[in-house]
Amino acid sequence: MILTAEDIAQMYDLSCVRTDSDENDIKALAETAKLYNCGHVSVMQCFIPDVKKLLKDRRDIKVVGNVSFPSGSDTTSLKVCQAGEMVDAGCDEIDMVLNVGMLRSGRCREVEEDVRAVVDAVKGLPLKVIIEVACLNEKEVERACEICIDAGAAFVKTGTGWMPRGTTIEDVRLIKSIVGDRIRIKASGGIRSLETLVEMYRIGVTRFGVNLRSGKAILDECIALGGQVTI
Repeated sequence: MILTAEDIAQMYDLSCVRTDSDENDIKALAETAKLYNCGHVSVMQCFIPDVKKLLKDRRDIKVVGNVSFPSGSDTTSLKVCQAGEMVDAGCDEIDMVLNVGMLRSGRCREVEEDVRAVVDAVKGLPLKVIIEVACLNEKEVERACEICIDAGAAFVKTGTGWMPRGTTIEDVRLIKSIVGDRIRIKASGGIRSLETLVEMYRIGVTRFGVNLRSGKAILDECIALGGQVTI
């Protein structure tokens, strides 16, 4: 099987979601997404109108909004409000952060109700739930994945990219062993090489959250190899 540079770009959620991301970063994000034909871009809430305007001539590039990012600790009512704002702003997909503290406290019913409320609020848009795998033990990862499935999310997402360590191959293998084909997987955080991306794809990841610099570098690496890699 062959994976082309365009295939990879289509699986990107190319992101500018750091605290210090500014208007210039958002402009660079949009320009890069257009240049490489990326499938999706992800920005903080305040920049959604900006990126929508910058991409008005490229309706094929989807905009991802973020709910309760990066902590996941907002109340359910606030998450629902944010999700509604993202829908009204024209987002095509929504990422939300799981309430990790509640999960680690064993309050799984409350966590599932929280996710389900946001699933309802996004009105059928794909919802990707960030479980922050770097904070969890194996049992907690299993519980988080089952919550995502039971609540009706479209993806389990590995992390925000704000943790001290990024997502590992082992993290992805663990999640895949739990979810099988019941839900899609998005890997995010620390994906900085074509080799890592390809290995995660082999395991079963179908969406990648990558920052502007790493995303461009990975695509340039693939292009330098002739624009494709063998899977």
